Amino acid sequence: MAMTLEEVNKWQKVASEYLDKAGIALTIEEQDTIEIADLGLGEYEQTGVALVVYYNDEKYCAKEMVLIPNQTCPQHMHPPIPELEYMGKQETFRCRWGVVYLYVEGEATKTPKAKPPQHRIENYTVWHEIILKPGDQYTIPPLTWHWFQGGSKGAVVSEFSTRSADEDDLFSDPEIQRTPEIIK
Repeated sequence: MAMTLEEVNKWQKVASEYLDKAGIALTIEEQDTIEIADLGLGEYEQTGVALVVYYNDEKYCAKEMVLIPNQTCPQHMHPPIPELEYMGKQETFRCRWGVVYLYVEGEATKTPKAKPPQHRIENYTVWHEIILKPGDQYTIPPLTWHWFQGGSKGAVVSEFSTRSADEDDLFSDPEIQRTPEIIK
């Protein structure tokens, strides 16, 4: 399901407000190019993420991610791309504002704080919880299934990683389309 340009503009404005709360200044061009990834599900307020990519080349990437309250970036992993000599993405998440609940492979947390969308719950299989508050960070190794959710006020998270090839991400939910479609 595609988003309209009006919807994209609305969510870009919301993301800019969250980044401002976190004390992160953007240029006009960065504000205008915030990616609103609704993942083709038509439920951005539940499942999606806003992204500002500062830099991305064959070696490293720097970006900001904005999650509105209780919004989930669904379970995924970054696969290797042998023809690009890309062995999968290693990424460090650093919480700048709010709280983010990050889930990775490992021993499942008995009572996790996050609640992914119930109509998609079967697509969430990793439940080892890491709670990130402002200043906390966690590094996700390559080839690791993970997902994350903003807390009750949302979250702003900086990501520092090896090359980002998000268009090639593998999602556990077969309905997800990583590249957003926008109706003008």
